[in-house]
Amino acid sequence: MRKAIFPGSFDPITLGHYDIIKRSIPLFDEIVVAIGVNAEKKYMFSLEERKRFIEETFKNQPSISVITYEGLTIDLCKKLKADFILRGLRNPADFEFEKAIAHTNRRLSKIETIFLLTAASTSFISSSIVRDVIRNGGDYKVLVPDAVIIR
Repeated sequence: MRKAIFPGSFDPITLGHYDIIKRSIPLFDEIVVAIGVNAEKKYMFSLEERKRFIEETFKNQPSISVITYEGLTIDLCKKLKADFILRGLRNPADFEFEKAIAHTNRRLSKIETIFLLTAASTSFISSSIVRDVIRNGGDYKVLVPDAVIIR
């Protein structure tokens, strides 16, 4: 059974995240979208909202589940018996940052990190850009799945 953990803060989930998850479905038997909890970080959306956005987006995908977690991603992988961490890359800066984390995770465990390049049509989208668009009253709906609704 090929199980992957796709970790992130997903504040909120974007079309870039959506693209990576959808394209990874044929690669893994199970994908766990894992929303990391960092008490020192200020989020725009509550943990419950972020989880609901993702669950609603993938409600018809039985191989995808959504959880929240604290601590190291490799500890979560061990707990859930996942051999892979899934990450998306938008640009060279993402690669350099993610490469260091992947090497560290590999040194500390036997867990492999699988990188997928984002689609050209979504490679410019980040959660921080989406939050900025929302804060300034812009049309955020062209950047996120339909389930992301500001109330």
